[in-house]
Amino acid sequence: MKFRFFATERFEWRFTLRMPFRFGVITVRDGIQAVVRLRIRNAAGQEGFGMAGETLAAKWFDKDAALTDADNQHQLRRALEIAEAQSLAAGFNTAFGHYAEGYNEYIAACATEGLNPLVASFGRALWDRAAFDALLRLAGLSFDAGVRANLCGMAPHAVIPDLADFDFAAMLSHVPKPSRLHARHTVGLVDPITSADQTDTVNDGLPETLEQVLATYRHLYWKLKVSGNVRDDIARLCRIASVLDRLHGYHVTLDGNEQYEDAGGVLELWRAMEAEPRLARLRASILFIEQPIKRSHALQASIAYLAAARPVIIDESDGALDAFLTAKSLGYTGVSSKACKGIWRSLINLARCRRWGQGYFMSAEDLTTLVGLCVQQDLALVSALGLSHVERNGHHFIDGFAGRPVAEAQAYRAAHPDLYEDTPFGPRLRINEGLLDIGSLATPGMGSAVWPDTAAMQPMEKAAWPK
Repeated sequence: MKFRFFATERFEWRFTLRMPFRFGVITVRDGIQAVVRLRIRNAAGQEGFGMAGETLAAKWFDKDAALTDADNQHQLRRALEIAEAQSLAAGFNTAFGHYAEGYNEYIAACATEGLNPLVASFGRALWDRAAFDALLRLAGLSFDAGVRANLCGMAPHAVIPDLADFDFAAMLSHVPKPSRLHARHTVGLVDPITSADQTDTVNDGLPETLEQVLATYRHLYWKLKVSGNVRDDIARLCRIASVLDRLHGYHVTLDGNEQYEDAGGVLELWRAMEAEPRLARLRASILFIEQPIKRSHALQASIAYLAAARPVIIDESDGALDAFLTAKSLGYTGVSSKACKGIWRSLINLARCRRWGQGYFMSAEDLTTLVGLCVQQDLALVSALGLSHVERNGHHFIDGFAGRPVAEAQAYRAAHPDLYEDTPFGPRLRINEGLLDIGSLATPGMGSAVWPDTAAMQPMEKAAWPK
């Protein structure tokens, strides 16, 4: 179904974390969520409305130390503005067509203002998601049903020449209905492992230490951040292993967050882990290593000797649309899916994995997704990709629906009772035995029967970018 963008709005609101989260070079204590709303019109004159939300995350899309967190947030606002203008100027097209046909022009427009392809992906991701939400609601279809029917219009396109003869409709026809996903818990670099590590406590009845998380949620999957300092990392991993080894079995992913200059540095960490008996079970449980090398040169040399130890995926290096192709030639076998990078990018990379065959895979990663529209749209995408587990950190570090109207939180709880549960501090994400039940996401639209209350937000600031 073809449509055009008819009217757009941009909002934002501030939130506070219940406990600090450190990844890479930044410790996060608060943040801003961007929310977009749009109206589309199809060729028959019918109109539909859609929304999307995502965190304006600092020091991930662009880690230039010369930029402040506010600079990073303005970069993302500017990407939204550029994508908005392009979309409103476009004519009728399919959901995928709006993305693909304007892709090169959009990336070039962002580049002229110093916005890298990863920043640019954020701008398109939100508008594309909101547009498909509107299209699905207009058709009365859930995300999984709409994708199975190829309502998005995915087809070979000049921007993906490696998939010129790929049968997207056949791949999409097998998209599963949302059911259950394992939540992969993130252990940040400043997270307390035991109560002995705590100098301050939140005391909100929710788990704070790794020990408490394990006892409360009983995760099977875990994601561990490493810092790039081998001695410190080994000591911390040993302390983490002393807790996780209490489980009968578990799986781990290791996230380097670009803390290494080259594959040799990561291999040094791996060799040190091999030499440490206390890490035997943890090391054996590692599924893959995530983006350990700085993006500036991660795709410049082979990592084959590191990949021989464990599969390695790209995350921050997944900027250009053909980044996974380049990574494959260097020994990488996986790529992350993040809703903030775009639903069409995820489906394109899924097609590549299907074409390349056994050994190539996607992982589902979080970027501090908030409860409500944001986390639900991401979960709907992860389910459609056929993945069994997803990194989830927002529910642990962010204070639930705090900062949102009580009525909004209650509406989400009522509409998605499998995904949320009541607590003395309001609805929170429900995780039982490490699992998220997501059957209620099979509702008209992209994963949500409820929209956030924009009256409780501010109009988005005009981007102060370029500087």
